[in-house]
Amino acid sequence: MYHQLMRLTDLRAISLRHWVLAVVGGVALACAVSTTAWTVRHASAVYELNRGVGDTVFLDADGRPWFPLDERRRDVSFEQISTYFKDAVIAIEDHRFYLHPGVDPVALGRALLNNLRAEGGRQGGSTITQQLARTLFLSNSRTYGRKVKEAVLAVMLEVMLTKREILQLYMNRVYLSGGIYGVEAMSQAMLGKPASELALAEAALIAGIIRAPAPYSPWLHFDEARGRSFVVLRRMREEGKITAEQEHAAREAPIGVQPPPALSSARHGYAKQYLRQQFRSAYGDDNPPNWTVQTTFVPEIQDAAESAVREGLRRLGIPGLQAALVAMDPETGDLLAMVGGGDFAASSFNRAVRAHRQPGSAFKPFVYAAALGQGLSPVSTIGGLKAVSVAAPQGVWIPRDDQLGDQDELTLRAALVESSNAAAVLLQQQVGSGAVLRLAGDLGVEEQPDVPSLSLGSGLVTPLDLTAAYAVFPSLGYRVRPRGIVSVHDASDDRVLQMHVERQRVLSPQVAFQMSTILQDVVDRGTGSPARRLGVAGPVGGKTGSTNDYRDAWFVGFSSSVVVGVWVGFDQPARIRQGGSGARVALPIWSDFMRRVAGRRPPEPLDQPPHLQSEQLCLLSYQRAVEGCPTYIEYFKDGDERPTRLCPIHAGGLKQQVQHTLRGLFGSLARSIGGIFR
Repeated sequence: MYHQLMRLTDLRAISLRHWVLAVVGGVALACAVSTTAWTVRHASAVYELNRGVGDTVFLDADGRPWFPLDERRRDVSFEQISTYFKDAVIAIEDHRFYLHPGVDPVALGRALLNNLRAEGGRQGGSTITQQLARTLFLSNSRTYGRKVKEAVLAVMLEVMLTKREILQLYMNRVYLSGGIYGVEAMSQAMLGKPASELALAEAALIAGIIRAPAPYSPWLHFDEARGRSFVVLRRMREEGKITAEQEHAAREAPIGVQPPPALSSARHGYAKQYLRQQFRSAYGDDNPPNWTVQTTFVPEIQDAAESAVREGLRRLGIPGLQAALVAMDPETGDLLAMVGGGDFAASSFNRAVRAHRQPGSAFKPFVYAAALGQGLSPVSTIGGLKAVSVAAPQGVWIPRDDQLGDQDELTLRAALVESSNAAAVLLQQQVGSGAVLRLAGDLGVEEQPDVPSLSLGSGLVTPLDLTAAYAVFPSLGYRVRPRGIVSVHDASDDRVLQMHVERQRVLSPQVAFQMSTILQDVVDRGTGSPARRLGVAGPVGGKTGSTNDYRDAWFVGFSSSVVVGVWVGFDQPARIRQGGSGARVALPIWSDFMRRVAGRRPPEPLDQPPHLQSEQLCLLSYQRAVEGCPTYIEYFKDGDERPTRLCPIHAGGLKQQVQHTLRGLFGSLARSIGGIFR
C-alpha cells in the first residue's frame, strides 16, 4: 500500500510539472508571437519613414478626416536647416550622436548613477534617436516597458535609416512650445525667417527649448530661454563647433521675438483647440504619425453654432461683448459643438470651458428638482412671497422680485415659469441648502456657496458644466459626463485609448419628467417664450438666467436630442446694457442655433415614465378644470398631493359643481368610516 501511495504521489508530481511547463511554454510562446508581431509591424513603419512622416488626424463624429494635430508643420530638407542649429542640437542633446547605434551606454549609465543618488534629480539618458522613436511611435508615459520599446525602436531606426535621415526627421518633428513642431515652423513663427538663415544666437535659443518647451517658451519665459541658450553655446564651444569669440558675440547678440502666432484657421478654432488639449492631456506633447482620434463633434453643427454666435453678437452690436455656446447629446454626453468666443482669431480664450460666471436664474431648476425629489408636486404651493426676508451675515436680505406683482402664493410650476426670485429663495429654505448643493454637485456644478442667494445663482459655473447639468432633464434623470474624444488608434490601427459613455442616475425619471414639462412651459408661456416668436418649434424646454446689473445673460435649453447652453457677457464683468436679460441677449442666439440644427437633431416628445398619473388642470388656477378653463396636462408621482378644488376662476356648469360637491361628501364619509376601523 505504501509503495502504491508513493507511486501515485510521484505521478501527481510529474503531472503537475507537466502542467506548469505547459503553462510556462504557452505564455512564452504567446509572448514570442506578440513580440515578433510588434517588431515586424514597427519595422514596417520605420521603413515607411523614407516616404515621409504622417500626422495625428482628428476625425469627426461620422469618421471623416477633420483636422491634423499640427496645422503649422513645415518639413524641410537637411540642407534647408542652418548648420548652427544642427551643431547646437547635437551638442546639447546627444554629442555622441554619430558614434552610438541608437542607444548610448555611456549616457545611460551616467543617468542611472545620477538617479540613484539621493541628492541627484531625475536625469534622462535618451539619445536623439530614442527621442525620435518616442515622438513617432510612443507616448510620454514614464514606464520601464516604454523605455524598452523606445530602445528597440531606436536601434531599428539606426539600422534602416542613415544618421542624416534620422537627424532630419528629428529636427522636423521635435516639439518647440506654442503648439509648434519642427525648426522651420518655429523659426518662421518666432523670428519670421526660414531655418536656413538662423544665426548662431538664434539657433542656440531654439535648440535650448527642446529640453523643456513650456518653461523655455520664448513668448512666455524669454529670459529663461535666453539663459538656456548660453548653456547651449558653451556646449558648442566645448565640442569645438564654435570659438570662444563666437560664443561671446552670440551671448551679446540681440534677438527680436515676434508676437505668438494665431492658428492658421479660425474656423472651428475653439472646438479644435479643446480637442487638441484633451489629446495632449493624455499624450503630452507627442505628435505620433498616422494616429487617428475619433471625436464626437459634427462639423455641420459646429458651423451652425459659430454662425449663431457670430450673428447674435453682430445684432447686439456692442464692442467687446463675448458669447459662448455648448451643444451636446443629452443621452451620451457627446459634445456636438463648442464656441468659446466671438472670434477665435482675435482671442483664443475658450470661455465655454474656462470662464467661471454667475448663472443667475439658470440655477433655479436645480432647486425645484430637489423639491420635487422630496415629495412636492409641480402644483404644490409656496406661500408668503410678499413678506420674504432672509437673515444673512450682512443683515436682513430681501430678494428683489420684479415678476411677483400682487401674488403672495404660487405653485412650483408657476413660480419657475415666471422665474420668481422670492419663491426660489423660500423653496431653498424649505428643502434645505444641503439638498440643493448635493444635487448640484452630483450634476457636476460643484463648489457652490452655501448662502441664501444660492437659489438665485450667486455661485460660479462654466458654460460647459451648466449645459451638461441640464442634460439630466431630457435624459430622464441621468448625469452624463461631457465627452469630446471617443477613441485613439495608432498607426497600426490598434486602439490605445477608449473613452466610454459615463452615465449616472441622479434624479428619478418621474422627477426629471416633471421638471422637463415645467421647463417646456417656460418656453411656451414663460420667460423663454420669445423662442417661439423666433421660430423654435417642437417640444423644447429651458431656462433664462440674468445676474445683477445685467452682467451675465444665459439661456440653457434642450430637446429630446440636444442640450444647448449659451452665455453672453464681457470678459471683465460689466453691464451688457440696460435690460440685457437672458431672454433678450442669450435666448436669440440659442433660438437661432436650434432652428439651424432642427433637421439633424429633431425634437421629439419625451417618453412618459411609469408611475406618473396625468390629470387635466386649469392653466390659470392650477385646480381641477371646469367648463371654460384653459387646460393643460399635469403629471403626478405616486404620493403627490393632487388638487381637490374646482377652479375658482371659471364658473363651470351646474352639473359639474354638483358632481364635485357629492364627490367631496362621499370622500369625507369614506374617510370617517375608515377612521372607525383604524
